[in-house]
Amino acid sequence: MGTFKISKDPAFAQKVTDIVGLYLAPPGDAVVLSVDEKTQVQALDRTQPVLPVAFAAAEKRTHDCVRHGTTHLFAALNVTTGEVLGECKPNRNGANVLAFLKKAVKPHAGKEVHVVLDNQILCVGGSRSPRLGLLDWLL
Repeated sequence: MGTFKISKDPAFAQKVTDIVGLYLAPPGDAVVLSVDEKTQVQALDRTQPVLPVAFAAAEKRTHDCVRHGTTHLFAALNVTTGEVLGECKPNRNGANVLAFLKKAVKPHAGKEVHVVLDNQILCVGGSRSPRLGLLDWLL
């Protein structure tokens, strides 16, 4: 069963309307980038090669693997074109997030750019303290 939490922000409905509006009807020549992250992605490798596919049978692979630690995937979707920029970083600190955002925005220099983020990307680890420098750059 899934759960959800209703916002107590009095301006929540207006904020949702604004963001959905960016997705459905981006303003003029503006670029809308939807940015998200997937943290702690396991970097796995199989201990043996995958067996070739036989006629009418699925490929077969061993169940065991070698772990190579974790990585953090950042992605930016250009809502208008569908183009995705992705990049893996060793951690999700403020410097890595800011570097990725700058890289995502750079090809659109001279254009109005809207970056849609969730609240989690602005926080260090599980805390609610904003990442230094990130809020200043966004605003």
